[in-house]
Amino acid sequence: MNSGGTSLAELAEKVGGQIVGDPNTIIRRVAPIQDAEPGEITFLGDPRYQKFLPACRASAVLVGHEVEIPTGASPNLAFVKVADPYAAFAQIHLWFNPAPEHRGGLSPMAFVDPSASLGDRVAAYPHVYVGKSAKIGTGTVLMPGAFVGDGAEIGADCVLHPNVVVEYGCRVGDRVILHAGVVVGSDGFGYTGHAGQRLKVPQAGIVEIEDDVEIGANSTIDRATIGRTLIGAGVKIDNLVQLAHNVAVGEGSLVIAQTAVAGSSSIGKNCIVAGQVGVRDHVKIGDNSIIGPKSGIGHDVTPGSILSGGLEAGPHAEWLRVITLVPKLPKLWNRVLALERRMRQLTGGTRKEGS
Repeated sequence: MNSGGTSLAELAEKVGGQIVGDPNTIIRRVAPIQDAEPGEITFLGDPRYQKFLPACRASAVLVGHEVEIPTGASPNLAFVKVADPYAAFAQIHLWFNPAPEHRGGLSPMAFVDPSASLGDRVAAYPHVYVGKSAKIGTGTVLMPGAFVGDGAEIGADCVLHPNVVVEYGCRVGDRVILHAGVVVGSDGFGYTGHAGQRLKVPQAGIVEIEDDVEIGANSTIDRATIGRTLIGAGVKIDNLVQLAHNVAVGEGSLVIAQTAVAGSSSIGKNCIVAGQVGVRDHVKIGDNSIIGPKSGIGHDVTPGSILSGGLEAGPHAEWLRVITLVPKLPKLWNRVLALERRMRQLTGGTRKEGS
């Protein structure tokens, strides 16, 4: 990146965009559309934000190919037409704000067991703990307070943010990002009734996380009772998510904040599980499914389903019809009572209102 700025022509080339305006415009930063200033580039990814275009002070805006350039926009405002404005913005955002570089080396305040194996350029900050026979791949960064248990394996170019825990025997692939407070491999919630008491079932399995996974702050992935809890390649997990023992999440899926998935359930490939979803144990969610926020999933979900609504989710279109009736319920109830009164008058019946 050029600290003095980058021409719009160079940025457009990076994202495969078509410029409408001056290609020599110099861009120095990225900014949201309503706050952008000269020298900054922004994006229009949602039609609701089109209202900000006439007064936009940015030097350039990333827009979709289908967007008509408004006649009222500033003559100094250039446009870059791309297939996906948000994806293009993400690329340019990374260009101007690259990930921080970490110098390799071990802090004298880090503890690494002599039997552990560390690749080249591993960075271990103060108060890191690496246990017996653990393996850390090339270029991986262990930030302050990170804990890697005995026999655990961390791949190459991973980042474990402060106070991440990877318990004994668990495996993490390459280019995995674990944000602050993530716990991988805590005991699953396994108990059985015995002689009037709760008997703990040993949790002797592991967690395996494949390549290019990112897990948000304070999320927890429980180790399997036996076998493994599996997080597939490319999965992105938000903050405050709980995945129980023997859960499997398929490649490319998104699991959003405060979702809880009970033991031995599985989420297929390329699914979206929205915030505060609850999934009961031994449920299978098929590939390419979308589960709306606050939904309860108590049954298997066929691939490609879109479900939402309430404690027991159902077909999304049906739920939309139900939810539109909710504001009308008081009037509908009053109408029912009025009809019942009228029926009694006509029939001389004694049926109780609302029964």
